[in-house]
Amino acid sequence: MGGSRRVVLVCPGRGAYTSASLGSLAAEHPLVMRAEELRAPYGLELLADLDGAGTFEPARHLRPSNAAPLIFLSTLLDVETAVGDHDPVAVVGNSLGWYSALAVSGALGFDDAFRLVQQMALLQEEPLPEDGPGGQVIYPLTDADWQPDAERQAAVAEVLSNGAAPHVFESVELGAYAVLAGDEGGVQRLLRGLPPVQAGDRRFPLRLALHGPYHTPLLARVAEAAAEALAGLDWERPTVTLVDGRGAQWSPWSTDPLALAAYTLGEQVTTQYRFATSMRVALREHAPDLLVLPGPGNSLGGICAQIVVREGYRGITTRAAFEEVQASATPVLVSMRR
Repeated sequence: MGGSRRVVLVCPGRGAYTSASLGSLAAEHPLVMRAEELRAPYGLELLADLDGAGTFEPARHLRPSNAAPLIFLSTLLDVETAVGDHDPVAVVGNSLGWYSALAVSGALGFDDAFRLVQQMALLQEEPLPEDGPGGQVIYPLTDADWQPDAERQAAVAEVLSNGAAPHVFESVELGAYAVLAGDEGGVQRLLRGLPPVQAGDRRFPLRLALHGPYHTPLLARVAEAAAEALAGLDWERPTVTLVDGRGAQWSPWSTDPLALAAYTLGEQVTTQYRFATSMRVALREHAPDLLVLPGPGNSLGGICAQIVVREGYRGITTRAAFEEVQASATPVLVSMRR
C-alpha cells in the first residue's frame, strides 16, 4: 500500500446507505460483478438494480440482506481509491464495518468477506423467538457544542438501570451518541423512558429503521448459526492492523486467524461494539495524519469529529477548533462520500 500520508481507514455500518447513496456502485466493476455471482444462489435482487433504482425505498434498500452488501461494496470501491493516495496504518469499522475492515485488511479474501456479510445479514433478518424482532434506539449524549451533556448521560444510565433490564442493552458505543437495543418490549421502554431531545431536524430518542438488537445477548442464536454456516471461511493474518469492537488490535505479526474468526462470529455479535474506544486506540497507537472515511454516505463524519474533540487529538478540543482545522490545508478527517 503506497502513498505518503499515514491514514486510518474507518469503515461505516449499516445506517450508511441512504437515498443520497443511490448510484454508488459501478455495475461493471469486477468486485460488483463478482458480488452478483456470489449473491445469485440466495435468490436475492441484483445489487446493481437496487443501487441503480430511480427512487429510494426504505423497505427495499434498508432490508439488511440488501443494505449490508451495498454498503460493503461501496466501502471497498472507495478503499481502492484511498490506498492509491495514502498509506493505511490501521483499519477500524463500526458494527457491519468490521466485516468490511476484515476484507480491507486482507484477513478475509473478497469472496469469503462477501459471504460473511450476506450470510450474517440474512441470519439477522430472522425474528427473535419471543417478543417480536426488537431493534436499536439512538440518543445523543452531547450538546450543540459537542460537549458532554450530563442530563442526557444520566437519562441513559437511568433507563439502563431501571425495570427495562434485562431486555435493554448497550449496543454500540459511538461517543457522541448512545445506541441501545432490546427486544420489542425493551425498545418501547427506551422510546418512552428517554426524555425527548430535538437536535437539528432530528428528534430523539430515535428508533433506527429495520435494525435488529445487534451486539447484544439477544443475538446469541445468530452467533451460533453463523459459527456453523461460516465454518469454512479462510482466515488469514491481516496485512494492516485491525482495531476491533473492544479496542483490541490484530496486527500482521501476531494475529491468530482462528482467534480472529472466533471473535468475529461470537463475541462481536453478542456484546457491545465499542466504536469510540476503537477509534481512540487507533488515534493513540497509530497517530495518523488523516482519518479517511470511505462510503457510502457520511454517517460517521460527525461521530468521528466528536471523538477527535473528546480525545484532544492534534490539540483539537472544541467544535470551533475542529471546524477551523477542517477548513485548513491539513484537515484531520476526510469523507469520501457525502
